Amino acid sequence: MRASARSSSIADVIASLWFLADAAEEGRNVVLSMLVVGLIFLAVIGLGELNSYRAAKRKQAKLNRTL
Repeated sequence: MRASARSSSIADVIASLWFLADAAEEGRNVVLSMLVVGLIFLAVIGLGELNSYRAAKRKQAKLNRTL
């Protein structure tokens, strides 16, 4: 009887470790997803700033050309 109680507690420990490993993997996936979303935001901001810079440069070039 004592051996079955001991094996039961070992099984409980293994099950809880598996659950913690699963939670750690899920946390890792969440962090990676957040990093990807942050990079997408930075890319959109960068493209918008580049577009504004090019528009200002085009406008200045248009004003400076001779007719």
